[in-house]
Amino acid sequence: MRDSIHTQLPRIINSAAPIRICDNGGWTDTWFADYGKIFNIGVYPYAEVQVEVFPRDGRAEQIAIYAENYGEHFVAHPEEHVWARHPLLEAAIERMNVPKDIAVQVTIFSQAPAGASTGTSAAVTVALIGALDQLTPGRLAPHQVAYTAHSVEVDMLKRQSGIQDQLCSAFGGINFIEMQKYPHASVSQIEIPNPIWWELERRLVLIYLGNSHDSSQVHEMVIRQLENAGPTCKQLDDLRVTADKSRDAVYAGDFAALGRAMIENTEAQGRLHPALISRGAQRVIAIAKEHGALGWKVNGAGGEGGSITILGSALSHQKRAMIREIEAENSLCRSIPIYLSRHGLRVWEEEHR
Repeated sequence: MRDSIHTQLPRIINSAAPIRICDNGGWTDTWFADYGKIFNIGVYPYAEVQVEVFPRDGRAEQIAIYAENYGEHFVAHPEEHVWARHPLLEAAIERMNVPKDIAVQVTIFSQAPAGASTGTSAAVTVALIGALDQLTPGRLAPHQVAYTAHSVEVDMLKRQSGIQDQLCSAFGGINFIEMQKYPHASVSQIEIPNPIWWELERRLVLIYLGNSHDSSQVHEMVIRQLENAGPTCKQLDDLRVTADKSRDAVYAGDFAALGRAMIENTEAQGRLHPALISRGAQRVIAIAKEHGALGWKVNGAGGEGGSITILGSALSHQKRAMIREIEAENSLCRSIPIYLSRHGLRVWEEEHR
């Protein structure tokens, strides 16, 4: 299919966007929370998009997509308003209105596993929108990219989605997000000295729990419960306060306090519904405790599968021993190497020569 468009590449657009971990205050960035506070951290590995641009020249196939993680090539037909293969990708492409006088080959890849509860789908959408934004006059600011990506999920695909994942992916770094009224939010990036940044990066561990996150029934049950309780209910307030505590701890370089905020948030998740902290996550937490970890946060909304962020002790060998034990006990679990992202969405072009 790649050869069906053209063999020469006059223009290449690249984009990359980080995923999200340690989302303390998650669940409060939603429509049923109305307002919220969220702390999160943008990290690599990132989602990557590359757009090869050609003159249309009457070609029948205007938009070809290569979903590299799935090994799938297919053609998008935005004019038909049908999203059959990969709805998120196809809806985002329709939203961005690729000019009719060009043809594009879009390659999408993420090093983070699908369903890891780290905002990977948001990162992919942010990177895709950022790249396609280069094809038309005018440029979207990071906030606008995030809100466009969120609108694709919520308005076009009618999915449940908070706003924090898209904002973290667009801005990167360490963030304190205040949602004044859904979905309108401000992002304050937490600037810290390099030694604190490096130490936080060294201590953080991302453990993939071995299977894709899939707990929609539990989530729907929790949403109904929270919707009925109202935005000022104690369950949501218990989550909001962990964002404040996380922000203050990072500014102070107080890793013990950050760990406590992570634990507090995870326990608050468990009070929403016990199934949000899976047996696999509970076992990883138990091993982390044995190796002196300061904190742990079940990423995203929680449930079966997904991943967990661990804040390790001051000793690197303890962290490595912890990872070895986790991976040895459950062959499905694995540590995903992460690095704190100093940048959010990045978009750049190169001339193909």
